Amino acid sequence: MRRGVSTLGLAGIAVIAWALPAMAQVPSDLELVQIASGLSEPLTARHAGDGSGRLFILERAGRIAIYDGAGVLTTRFLDISGPVDSSDSEQGLLGLAFDPDYASNGFFYVNYIYDPGAGLDRTRVSRFNVSAGDPNVADPNSEAILLEIAQDYSNHNGGNILFGPDGYLYIGMGDGGSTGDPNNRAQTLTQLLGKMLRIDVHSAVVPPGADVCGLVSNYGIPATNPYAGSDGACDEIWASGLRNPWRWSFDRATGDLFIGDVGQGTWEEVDMQPAASPGGENWGWRCYEGNDPYNTSACLAIGNYDFPILQYDSTASDCAVVGGYRYRGSITGFVGTYVYGDSCTGKIWFANESGGPWSSSEWMNTSFSVSSFGEDEAGELYVVDLGGTISRFEAPSLFADGFETGTTENWSTTFP
Repeated sequence: MRRGVSTLGLAGIAVIAWALPAMAQVPSDLELVQIASGLSEPLTARHAGDGSGRLFILERAGRIAIYDGAGVLTTRFLDISGPVDSSDSEQGLLGLAFDPDYASNGFFYVNYIYDPGAGLDRTRVSRFNVSAGDPNVADPNSEAILLEIAQDYSNHNGGNILFGPDGYLYIGMGDGGSTGDPNNRAQTLTQLLGKMLRIDVHSAVVPPGADVCGLVSNYGIPATNPYAGSDGACDEIWASGLRNPWRWSFDRATGDLFIGDVGQGTWEEVDMQPAASPGGENWGWRCYEGNDPYNTSACLAIGNYDFPILQYDSTASDCAVVGGYRYRGSITGFVGTYVYGDSCTGKIWFANESGGPWSSSEWMNTSFSVSSFGEDEAGELYVVDLGGTISRFEAPSLFADGFETGTTENWSTTFP
């Protein structure tokens, strides 16, 4: 990560506009309510889609905690701190995704950094099983390694994994690290770094003539991947030109993909891929940082690149965009708002397209080191603070059922 100011390797986003009349109905009493504390460097929160209402919280050193609605359970759901390399601030247990059929098969997937003992560290994506006797404890001996990718440096590991509406597993990969993508990984289609990948974890059948680039490759290739076949490009690639897609999400209502891609030193950006896209987007890095040229040596004509829907200037105090979610919960007026933040300043922005170009406004300047946003089964949103807390977006006037619990942070909002 740049400037040494964040422990996440995330980095910039210039707000395109500040007037958001379409968001004027966001409740005036919208607030963040702390629901959990005492966690060790939490990096994200996920739900299992099993009807339990639980939140599963990644801790960077290699553990997964459970928040059950009343508090954080003492026993960790999974502890794989042994194989997880968390020696650098941008390494560790970075991603978690639950199988779409988790309620019946008990499968979940993690993304972590692994040190093989010789040579480069690796991104490793593995599958685990929940234990047979306790839904709050996983089987640490059930690991099945699906994918490994060598990392050039210790930073820019990406790490987020999610299942898309199509049932395939998407994997966000950083450009391998250092400054300026010195090995040009993000623009090289024979490399998996700097890409969004899409694989079939329910199959290990690789089509004849496929170009599979994982060091370990126990997965199938969706036939509709844009480079599937024998063209020399890695079949796993769904989109390219990413620097460090630390946190990204699918809109549960539309299937659109929103990517928070950390910038080099000037611009942070949010990219959006419509659900109808066949893949193959090139988001521009290292040729472009946001909308601006960065290193255009040997680059394609500008029409070959896709540009962000939002960007903000990070040359002052901001440093690392944290992609969030488009809200689909029960708070009237908030629905359809895209929420994202910055790791260094703790700022949280709301964005909306309002029938035209996307626009964004700062909602709150928190004291958090924002590491992620989370979404529960009902579509309610959470902020994950690297300092050890989880807070939920709430509008007390709208929760007559007593939904609001926990400690309300006394922050003022700059939202109009």
